[in-house]
Amino acid sequence: MHQIKIYHYQSLFPKFDVIGFDYKSQNPWQTKKEFSIFYDQVAKGYDSVILIANSIGAFFSMNGFVDKNITKAFFISPIVNMEKLIIGMMNWSNITEEELCNRKEIITDFGEILSWEYLCYVRKHPTKWNIPTYILYGGNDNLTSRETISEFSKQVCATLTIMEDGEHWFHTDLQMKFLDNWIKKLIC
Repeated sequence: MHQIKIYHYQSLFPKFDVIGFDYKSQNPWQTKKEFSIFYDQVAKGYDSVILIANSIGAFFSMNGFVDKNITKAFFISPIVNMEKLIIGMMNWSNITEEELCNRKEIITDFGEILSWEYLCYVRKHPTKWNIPTYILYGGNDNLTSRETISEFSKQVCATLTIMEDGEHWFHTDLQMKFLDNWIKKLIC
């Protein structure tokens, strides 16, 4: 996590040590090892660990921290169904599964690399998450649909909060104020 984000969250969790994680993994099978090593190194000596993650970091966290002792999680605009997202990106780019299977990797017009190996992995390893979780979702999220986030929230018994004018990346002053107030209410 970049230093500025650490300081931002430190102000929201003044009684906690806030430790950022600038992970290197680019796919979920790499997160298993990297996230586990990180957790084992930094969680020593703590009675509880609270996870804050956003977007693909939340997806990777659910994959890499699944067996770790996390007290609760705060997810901001999490990617909760990677298979659906990949299929959506394939549709946006008019790429068929057969084409992706044959070519193995395809760079989309919008700069993302679609990978057959990645799609197969997420199909074989569905998300299993049983940590008490709070989700903040932007009503204008262009990567995860409201239906998908609602289904996931029900599946894992997460508390879902929707900022109707929010986007996938919470960044405006109004969005950041909403995010801050959401966290403050939940930690009180």
